[in-house]
Amino acid sequence: MDLAAFQHLRGERGADVLAAVAEHGTSADGLIGTINALRRSYPGDVVAAAVTQVRLRERARPKFGADADVMFFTPDGVEQATRTSVARHRATRLRRHEPARLLDLCCGIGGDLIALARAGIAVTGVELDPLTVEVARANLQALGVDATVQCADAESTDLEGWPAAFCDPARRGSGRRIFDPRAYSPAIDVVWRMADQVPLAAAKLGPGIPHELVPGGVEAEWVSDSGAVKEATLWFGALATTPRRATVLPSGDTLTDSGLGAPSVGAPGRWLYEPDGAVIRAHLVGEVAARIEGRLLDASIAYMSTDSLVSTPFARAYEVTDVMPFSLKRLRALLRERGVGRLTVKKRGSAIDPAMLRRALRLSGSEEATVVLTRVAGAPTALICRPAPSP
Repeated sequence: MDLAAFQHLRGERGADVLAAVAEHGTSADGLIGTINALRRSYPGDVVAAAVTQVRLRERARPKFGADADVMFFTPDGVEQATRTSVARHRATRLRRHEPARLLDLCCGIGGDLIALARAGIAVTGVELDPLTVEVARANLQALGVDATVQCADAESTDLEGWPAAFCDPARRGSGRRIFDPRAYSPAIDVVWRMADQVPLAAAKLGPGIPHELVPGGVEAEWVSDSGAVKEATLWFGALATTPRRATVLPSGDTLTDSGLGAPSVGAPGRWLYEPDGAVIRAHLVGEVAARIEGRLLDASIAYMSTDSLVSTPFARAYEVTDVMPFSLKRLRALLRERGVGRLTVKKRGSAIDPAMLRRALRLSGSEEATVVLTRVAGAPTALICRPAPSP
């Protein structure tokens, strides 16, 4: 979709086409008929743009909820945009410092821009791509959000006088995800410049950012939502309160290093804990182990165990029914004896491919189980488990 097609889509006829496509749907079975029918009354480029938008809205619903049904997107914009829950968390944290105004560099289609404005912050977005600028402006209008967007290059934007700034460098190019911060667009150097010139500064980066890349005095916060790690935020200046933090949404529980010491290593007990991905990324597994008075199964693997069930928002608990040295023959016999036909395979520290294991086990039955493949004191081990009851 180019800028001209999007502008047509924003007109009255475009709105009619969007409504028609949404009504007929974009499933493979009916799509050709829908397009052919609409092309009798509307320009082909507008119909194609409408089909693309409806599909992008469907993809965006997990991130934006009901807002997605009236928003506009680009393919890269859907992938990189911050989901509403995470953007709201970040905006709330920024709002506590009551910045008079905030500059949102690389605002994209407006995920963070919308959350910041809804939090009561006077925010101005900066975006280089003209189409993305128009999409962001359309989203502000569609949602009734008061903010502005400028078409400008973040690398040359004047930061003087801004009390607060946020930067979200593009981490996708040609449809592919970029993992090296030096290859972001703009490069990570823009983030360091922003942090040097603006009193309150924050930046959104990929969750795989190496710890050694985070400068001293900067807080790195890894955020997960519903168990999936979404991103890392760097907090600078007065916004930084601890070196490392893990935050789990939707609860909002947050974990920092309190210096409780290294956890012990020991044999599996009745309960096994799988830490949240944000906890693992933040290198705070030992902190969780200390809080639940647990022990690691292996010094280098993020599985913990206790003899009594302890509730924690930072790890998922499983009840361990069996522990055995890994053996395909023994595992198959045990699961068949239990009538297990539905098997969830989890692993850390094991080279076994879960899909190949399921095929090799050739299971059938009505029962369900979870098998955890890991190492216990260095030895390949299988733990048969079931999810712990919810607290």
